[in-house]
Amino acid sequence: MFDMLKISGLKSGYGRMVVLQGVDVSVEKGEIVAVLGPNGAGKTTLLNSIFGLATIYEGEILFEGRPVHKMKPHEIVKAGISYAPQLDNIFPSLTVLENLQMGSFVRGNDPTIRDDVKEVFELFPEIERRKNQKAKTLSGGERQMLAVARALMSRPKMLLLDEPTAGLSPKAGASLIKKIREIRDRGVTILLVEQNVRRALEIADRGYVLVSGRIVKEAKAEELKEAKIEELFFTRARPLT
Repeated sequence: MFDMLKISGLKSGYGRMVVLQGVDVSVEKGEIVAVLGPNGAGKTTLLNSIFGLATIYEGEILFEGRPVHKMKPHEIVKAGISYAPQLDNIFPSLTVLENLQMGSFVRGNDPTIRDDVKEVFELFPEIERRKNQKAKTLSGGERQMLAVARALMSRPKMLLLDEPTAGLSPKAGASLIKKIREIRDRGVTILLVEQNVRRALEIADRGYVLVSGRIVKEAKAEELKEAKIEELFFTRARPLT
């Protein structure tokens, strides 16, 4: 095991708005790591920073030892990181199949893309049945499955997931969580942002609690299950010294 992703002293945000204030996070190869915290804590900003969608003021982000914090999103995808954001994560006017093809765009004319389409349909048979339908006709759960499937089409080594079960029914959310575990078992390392603490810790190996742009706790999932995580959400993070 080694740190596939290592974030050190990350201070980032948007324009002049600083959101993350000196964050350190690591993810080992083969892990599912959950980032937990209340709304507005900076969880999405953390993923956006990794994927080149936020401004980095200080710190560094290393992926397999390579600095990616100065790369553009398409370069980060080519490096092996894919991202399924919470919002605007599919192309509603395209069919399910066309969405998957868009996900493989960085691979050019790779002849194995067809094989990967079959593989994601094996993982998500719910969307295979609708492969020729416009994505806008899918249910909420099916859309989230498509977003994750599309992210997998770039053949990532690491997958960033932002609130994948948000707004889903308990049944649909539980189903998607199981599929996320299966994705990890197929060899993809996962950094998961999730507000549903119980659900995230069902599959995570470790977790970080992020409050007001700072990490207030890091522990193995089993330890976090026993802790009163929600109480930490209201912890006042100590300022940097």
